[in-house]
Amino acid sequence: MAAAAGARGRSLSLCLASAGIVKTLALAAFTLAWTHSIEKIRWEEDYRIENGKLVLTMARIRGSGAGMEPPEGAVLRSGVYEYRPPGVVLDKLTLARSTYTKDYELCWSGRCRGFAELVGAPQGGTVDLFPCPTK
Repeated sequence: MAAAAGARGRSLSLCLASAGIVKTLALAAFTLAWTHSIEKIRWEEDYRIENGKLVLTMARIRGSGAGMEPPEGAVLRSGVYEYRPPGVVLDKLTLARSTYTKDYELCWSGRCRGFAELVGAPQGGTVDLFPCPTK
């Protein structure tokens, strides 16, 4: 999991918005985790907030299967494919929350929490993740 840290002494925050609810989490790095709907294999992506953007730094797939082939250059370590996606920098990440699959999890400081707990909204619809505007 990604470790939470401030950048140059500043406090950074991640905003989560879903169904008209916006929550703020004081963190600078996090891991987004989910289970593939068909293969039931866990995926994880590590992000950090940098210059008002979400920067994808590392990804892991805990196996392979239909439509889940690890990219070229991925390294298999203890059954987990690890790789560094090239140059993924986002203003916002929008995730669909299906009622037919396990919810996404956000992990930081050694603990993972489901989006239902974090945003207080049941599954369904979407959730947006983005760096909170600085004041």
